[in-house]
Amino acid sequence: MRRLVVGYLATPSGDDGLALAIRLARTLGAHLDICMVLPPDPPGASPNSSYDDLLAVQARKWIAAAVAAVPADVTAEGHISFHESFAAGLIEETQRLGALGIVVGAAGDGLLGRHSIGTVTGELLHSAPVPLALAPRGARTSTVTRVREVTCAIGDRPGADLLLDLAVRASAAAGTPLRLVSLIAVDPVRAALDSARIPHAEPEPAYAAESGDSLSERARRHAELTLEAAKSRLPEGFPVTSLTADGATVEAAVNRLDWHDGDLIMVGSSRLAQPRRLFLGSTAAKMLRVLQVPMVVVPKEEIYEPHD
Repeated sequence: MRRLVVGYLATPSGDDGLALAIRLARTLGAHLDICMVLPPDPPGASPNSSYDDLLAVQARKWIAAAVAAVPADVTAEGHISFHESFAAGLIEETQRLGALGIVVGAAGDGLLGRHSIGTVTGELLHSAPVPLALAPRGARTSTVTRVREVTCAIGDRPGADLLLDLAVRASAAAGTPLRLVSLIAVDPVRAALDSARIPHAEPEPAYAAESGDSLSERARRHAELTLEAAKSRLPEGFPVTSLTADGATVEAAVNRLDWHDGDLIMVGSSRLAQPRRLFLGSTAAKMLRVLQVPMVVVPKEEIYEPHD
């Protein structure tokens, strides 16, 4: 049985995560595990202190209300565990339950964009061993019940094949169209710095000094090859498309794309990530600033295996 863990807090951000988790569970036919992690008793505290009792009682009420909010067509149960770190406790629960991914509300207290990474989300983005789905602020107000389309941000760095493979499998399992996107950021400041590079300095990667047209052409060729690879792994006639989007910055390139309520985007981890761990790269972080749809970050060596 497929299982999804949602890290729940009785806050607007927690409700955003729960709403996205319900949508993903319904789309994938997965069981939903709503997990709340409480702090353990502080050293020297009485295990029967009134505060601990009140907190546990309130947590059970919060979890019960969250489970009751899940529609009847999605199976769900609640879990309460104790750990000094919410993120670490959530990862332990994910491993104990054998869940295929974690869902959280991404918004913290910041005001920048629809996503603003909170402390817990930041920790998960550097340590989770499974794909992490980030719900943007306001996801709880959406009336969409299923994922409409999966967008995969493709690249040519190590690990890109793993991301593509997971995106293909996720789209096939959900029966949703797959869109492959290659982003091109042609930064005029970077181009000026390249032209003024000090002689004999360590050379930049070959693509750094390319013109915008060269970058676009290389990205288009890569997108075409990736499209063919995706088609070879999908049933004949499965809806899959590819395109490139360019702009002066990553943010500008992302804003050139059409997005609809119910879409989500999948991105890979930074090349700096430890094996089977997440690490949000700079490109994905820039995308997160302007995206209004959920983002799924995939570990460097993802270990997703669907269960019947």
